Amino acid sequence: MTTLVLCVDRTNDISRKTGLSMPVVGWEAVRSLVTEVGLSDPEDSSVNCLLEALRVTRELRDEREDAEVAVISGTSDTTVGLDRSVALQLDDLVATYDAEAAVVVIDSAEDERLVPVVESRLRVDAVDRVVVRQAHDIESTYYLLKQFLADEELRSTVLVPLGVGLLLLPLLLVQFTPAVALAGLAALAGAVFLYKGLAIDKFLSETQEQIRDTLYSGQVSVVTYAVAAGLAIVGIFLGALEIRGPAMEGDVLVPSVLFVYHSVPWLALAALTASAGRLLDELIGSEGVPSSYMNLPFGVIAIGLVVRGFAGYLLERQGFLDHLVLLGQVELSPVQRLAMFITAGIIISLVGVRISASVSNETFEDVVEQRNES
Repeated sequence: MTTLVLCVDRTNDISRKTGLSMPVVGWEAVRSLVTEVGLSDPEDSSVNCLLEALRVTRELRDEREDAEVAVISGTSDTTVGLDRSVALQLDDLVATYDAEAAVVVIDSAEDERLVPVVESRLRVDAVDRVVVRQAHDIESTYYLLKQFLADEELRSTVLVPLGVGLLLLPLLLVQFTPAVALAGLAALAGAVFLYKGLAIDKFLSETQEQIRDTLYSGQVSVVTYAVAAGLAIVGIFLGALEIRGPAMEGDVLVPSVLFVYHSVPWLALAALTASAGRLLDELIGSEGVPSSYMNLPFGVIAIGLVVRGFAGYLLERQGFLDHLVLLGQVELSPVQRLAMFITAGIIISLVGVRISASVSNETFEDVVEQRNES
């Protein structure tokens, strides 16, 4: 029976740095792997883990035991997939070498999570945890600090916010109480953490590149997006004007509905303008137009009608809106008004589906099926 000396790597660092497939089995193969990992990253603790696995294997062989060294690693992008890939590699090793026991060599708490996986298939005689000894003197501290300062990303992430905070602290203490000053610094630190944690800096840089590419490409949507932004601002402004007044003080629901009722037409017109620009770009730059771009203007109009219908129904029930009169003679009740707007929205949506299907040479059922899938 064979005892397996297993160097486990749950995060797949060894395979990713060397490009080798796992598992790696055998004394010579693992000794060559040590060189490959060391040349790839001399500061990686996996080098010490591999050397420890070789040392344990040599000791077992000196004691006349049948020992074989192997390196197993997770090869998946998911947590469950990592453990399952290690389990499959372990099953192959057990079947190939007829192993009955194992010595597990690990160098981190993450790798230690694989010990139960090994125990479910082999008797684990020992778990060898490799701890790398490092000098904590002034020279090593200076070396680590020098490495930190040489990393441009770490400097911009840590030192710049820290320097700004230290500069603001005296100014805040002079103008405000210590509690307010500390609260301001805490808010600044939170904003910096969110800025980096949510990758807002990458999003802003990508947005700038997209805007620049769009401006240089001469697309019609550049103009229509600017017009849409102006229409949206007008809609928000007019909606805000409608909810001003002493009659609206102390109430939240009615002003909210009034804002929606008066701003929705302008917001829908803004969305319609933006979608029209996108549609024109597709018409100019390609032979065919996807059905989704054809559906969008009709969908915007339909949604605007439905939202305005519901808002008008609520306001009319509360007496904030007069009854709708058709052709100067037919006065509609609130329910009839709502039904008319909903029906108009449905009809416009169906017309959009039919037109987009005819333009894109798709059947009506195909377009409906695409909408359901999306």
